[in-house]
Amino acid sequence: MDKELVTMRNQIMLFVLFLLMTSKVTTADFATTSTTDVPSTTPVTTSTTDVPSTTPATTSTTDVPSTTPGPLYPFGAGDTVSSRSDDGSSPPITLEQPFVYFGKPYQQIYVNHNGHLTFNEAFASYKPYRFPAFSSRDLIAPFWTDLDNRWNGTISYRQYSSGSVLQQATQDINQYFPNLGFSVNWVFVATWDKVAYYNNFGTEITFQVVLIAGGQSSFILMNYGEIAPTTQDIQAGYDTVSSIHYFSIPGSFQSNDTTFSNTSNVNVAGRWAFQTNATTSTTDVPSTTPAPTSDEPFAVDDFCIDSIFCKGQGLTGSVYMLSTLLILVFLTILNN
Repeated sequence: MDKELVTMRNQIMLFVLFLLMTSKVTTADFATTSTTDVPSTTPVTTSTTDVPSTTPATTSTTDVPSTTPGPLYPFGAGDTVSSRSDDGSSPPITLEQPFVYFGKPYQQIYVNHNGHLTFNEAFASYKPYRFPAFSSRDLIAPFWTDLDNRWNGTISYRQYSSGSVLQQATQDINQYFPNLGFSVNWVFVATWDKVAYYNNFGTEITFQVVLIAGGQSSFILMNYGEIAPTTQDIQAGYDTVSSIHYFSIPGSFQSNDTTFSNTSNVNVAGRWAFQTNATTSTTDVPSTTPAPTSDEPFAVDDFCIDSIFCKGQGLTGSVYMLSTLLILVFLTILNN
């Protein structure tokens, strides 16, 4: 091997090493909100010995400050506030327009204190069951577990038919479900703000469910703020009669329930979005889940094997391919 060839080989090796050393820095430019689950490390012991009450709770319209932390829609001022009662429910809420839930138009709804909505009757259950449940009830459950708002926290709800909330909902839905040309004409927002787990009044859980309707289309947003750790069972998602349609949000019935605030199916940490006017059957992954756009990172595993961009460390796709090409050139020179 002559001196020029040796020099070329050494230059190629140095360049490859340089790319390998700098690739970890370049991946930081592609980092986005992570949707990987982070297990809770400080579980809280709770009790569910109380027998649930079936009497709907009374409500008031006491104003509380309007706040919008995290991915939550505006809530507080102007909301109807549900009374303080363990395992309670709102009275039947007449909807200003029907909400189509997988082919069924509903004109009333109940906000149940233990983290779910029902349509035909109040539902006091504090012990969640896994989806699919194959039950006789349509159920929307942003955070079904044993909650208690008697001492701290507020459960409130409100309907909108005009204003900035409709504009926000229109923008969100068209972003998550492109090519629909969707226009919102009604929004219902129910918020559990800093509510405690049962028998653990030092905890605070904040979450929200948003029903959105326009024309023949309907959608649900589930928004999560601060979620305190717990050892209680939690079911988040939705289910229908006989479970023809259902979805269970990852983290349900797991010890890493606090990660609801970090995960998403629309690349907004703490938000899950679903289209609910469909009439075809679905399984655990709804057919309407939006796919990432071309400029968003693909899902990654711990070793970045199956991804185009690694979120935390390793090589970006372009650097990896270039490095591989140069290594092949180097090996070819050696063989000659």
